[in-house]
Amino acid sequence: MFKHVFLTGPPGVGKTTLVQKACEALVSSGVGVEGFYTEEVREGGRRVGFDVVTLTGERGHLSRIRDAAGASHGRREYTVGQYVVDLPSFENLALPLFRNVGSADGGSRKVFVIDEIGKMELFSQSFIRAVRQTLDSSSCTILGTIPIPKGKPLGLVEEVRSRRDVKVFTVSKENRSAILQDILAALQECLKQTP
Repeated sequence: MFKHVFLTGPPGVGKTTLVQKACEALVSSGVGVEGFYTEEVREGGRRVGFDVVTLTGERGHLSRIRDAAGASHGRREYTVGQYVVDLPSFENLALPLFRNVGSADGGSRKVFVIDEIGKMELFSQSFIRAVRQTLDSSSCTILGTIPIPKGKPLGLVEEVRSRRDVKVFTVSKENRSAILQDILAALQECLKQTP
């Protein structure tokens, strides 16, 4: 029986939008929702990076395009394409969310949002550990997103994809407007299995 739901699909297909819509629907049906999503940051019409945004509205840098001035001052630099990942900023915002998730108030089931488990986020070993622990914990159902495989497989992404307790939905331009109902039905199914 699956207990977590993940969305996959090409970049820009609408995974984060679906996650946000699912969260709205869950909240209005009385389900506790916590976690974070990733949002692109645009300036003057071009994408300059990504922010991590928690469901309570806190926001921090995940990555920014490297500018010539932004030399790395001797710190180890984590880059994905033209983006430099701000690991401390990501960890400061995302990791405390995982620490709270085990403390379910009064044992009520929660949905924990992880958008996404991608290349940028996977530079963080603490994040990887936290995701594994949350996948194995019985206190919450994860609604997450993972990239579609391209190039070198990402360890944790493949781990999630092949888990027997994870249901993966592939989002496409064709199905993205209809798939929300299926995602919500799957989450309700997960939430029914109270530990």
